[in-house]
Amino acid sequence: MSHFDYIDQQILLHIREDARKPYSQIANELKISNSLVHQRIKKMQTEGIINKAAFAIDEQSIGYKTKSYVGIRLREARFAEIVVENLAKIPEIVECNYVSGNYAIFILIYALNNQHLRKLLYEQIHQIDGVAGTDSFICFDTNFKRSVPLDIISKKI
Repeated sequence: MSHFDYIDQQILLHIREDARKPYSQIANELKISNSLVHQRIKKMQTEGIINKAAFAIDEQSIGYKTKSYVGIRLREARFAEIVVENLAKIPEIVECNYVSGNYAIFILIYALNNQHLRKLLYEQIHQIDGVAGTDSFICFDTNFKRSVPLDIISKKI
């Protein structure tokens, strides 16, 4: 963003807390005009800072009891793109990242249970051409999850 200031930061803090909060309420709390809030949010959407507003779903509450991070090794680096394209077709994979280290790709999977996870790994992921192997890390509990800090953007580090 060409210009990210204190007002932008404060607006983001408000909508991060509750994306359904009315712009008029944000304006009142920040003591700025409603139109300024609209303009700033529109600008942040245009520049890709805000790319969606979504409800946070508790996966466990709807039946996904197994959460697993999976490191994927490739047979060769040239397979990376096609592997990612195929991983994107598996709905239980909710995040996919290129990483450094022992793995080329790291994914986050939500499965109904351990048997479902095993089926995803053996019958889908391991069948993708280019996948050399996987290592799974079962997540017992998420202690906290948060967005990146906004207050350090304006500070000189």
